[in-house]
Amino acid sequence: MHAKSDALRGLYAITPSNLRGEALLAAVEAALEGGARIVQYRDKKAAPDRKRADAEALARLCARHGACFLINDDPELAAVCDAHGVHLGRDDPSPSRARARLGPEAIIGVSCYDQWSRATAAVRAGADYVAFGAFHPSSTKPTAVRAHPELLRRARRELGVPVVAIGGITAENALPLIEAGADMVAVVQGLFAQPDVRAAARRISQLFEPSRGPS
Repeated sequence: MHAKSDALRGLYAITPSNLRGEALLAAVEAALEGGARIVQYRDKKAAPDRKRADAEALARLCARHGACFLINDDPELAAVCDAHGVHLGRDDPSPSRARARLGPEAIIGVSCYDQWSRATAAVRAGADYVAFGAFHPSSTKPTAVRAHPELLRRARRELGVPVVAIGGITAENALPLIEAGADMVAVVQGLFAQPDVRAAARRISQLFEPSRGPS
């Protein structure tokens, strides 16, 4: 299991629902080779057997690359595939229920959208990180509410846990969010819809380096 403080920083890759099997593994490996530090497996439509097979394969892949592997929505799947933890949304089990299933060392993240009160409640309930967004228009969630970077600044000052920025993030628009306080930027299309996933991941990952930009 990763030390949480070390794991929760950098490029946070969220898998796209149009890739499964070997195509999914190849794309995620390219993102990891480009510097992704966290991978979240998210697939709302696949059959349970397909989800378990892909999750188990991704868990092995992330282990080889020393990356943190999380499951979207499903603590039970996270447990059976030996993921590092789970990411929870509005309609998912509570952080306390996920903790009871996954144990004290699991990483539990919570989507907070544009809601400060949800973030403070998540931290009180034991969340290891919170996510705000969408900061830019997103084709993954086109109807998502928009969040303001001030949430990131306030979270950095007050919450005491790492913070994720999500929503339409690319190599071109990520840096202001990192400067505002995002410890991680979560990216779907800005990685996996690009012609060169590895290069896109590298460009975003370099924004977290002390030089603050691509070389």
